Amino acid sequence: MTDRVEKATFAGGCFWCMVEPFDERPGIIKVISGYTGGTVANPTYEQVCSNTTGHVEAVQITFDPTIVNYKDLVQLFWQQIDPTDDGGQFYDRGSSYITAIFYHNEEQRNIAIESKQLLEKSGRFAQPIATKILEATPFYEAEKEHQYFYKTNPEHYNSYRRGSGRQDFIDTHWKSNEIKSKKLEQQLTPMQYFVTQEDGTEPAFRNEYWDEFADGIYVDVISGEVLFSSKDKFEAHCGWPSFTKPVNDIEITEHADHSHGMIRTEVRSKTANSHLGHVFPDGPKDTGGLRYCINSAALCFIKKEDLEKEGYREYLSLFND
Repeated sequence: MTDRVEKATFAGGCFWCMVEPFDERPGIIKVISGYTGGTVANPTYEQVCSNTTGHVEAVQITFDPTIVNYKDLVQLFWQQIDPTDDGGQFYDRGSSYITAIFYHNEEQRNIAIESKQLLEKSGRFAQPIATKILEATPFYEAEKEHQYFYKTNPEHYNSYRRGSGRQDFIDTHWKSNEIKSKKLEQQLTPMQYFVTQEDGTEPAFRNEYWDEFADGIYVDVISGEVLFSSKDKFEAHCGWPSFTKPVNDIEITEHADHSHGMIRTEVRSKTANSHLGHVFPDGPKDTGGLRYCINSAALCFIKKEDLEKEGYREYLSLFND
């Protein structure tokens, strides 16, 4: 083990349920249940549960960053909670059970913010993400009987985890999506999956449609929904397919993107929730001034002469000059 260790602090409702997911994973040194975020020093369980001290139940994880990275811990944290609930978690209600990520340095803060933004725009949850991202404050270890509860009281723990509704929520919102994700990995090429599911960007000038200007339509590679037409495609000299507008505005959604230290407008497909690319205000002025800069890997091109055969007959009218 390296001499360098770091801490990660997460509030996810009842701390009994937040230890097992992290404990005994490679790189995890220890997971302690405790209280943080409040104004009273060394609070007791009873004081915190009274919702009068400002503390939340939390876990503090000591980990080896050369084995497990903080980004992976944050992703695992999201998969244990209902991030849309601002009044507690499942059966447990009140301010001591709300969710939060307590960052210990600026790097952790940036990772947490970007991860939250990605979750918000993923469409996984219909409601806004309510989990707070806060600077770490003094962490007080909880009483001995609350430490590693899943090991010391396994029957009680398993009954509580199921009875509170937490396990069913995780199974519904994360396990089913894991199955969907695996199916997409089999359906898509690695680049298509990277772009559409992981918000990636393919190389400029080394993608399928950057220099394609034949008549036809561009559809979502996953859903088959029509997104763009060659009639609105232009040479932007950027190395990616560029369009002045979508065929159907309803099928395109826009989202604020603050990743990589930039402020941009991301565009996604509504039906498949695929990451497509970004829209910029530097397009041709005579067509509205917009440039939809789209990854080829998010698209499938259907030539004009194949529209009827492929089931897109109604779009032939786009090419009736």
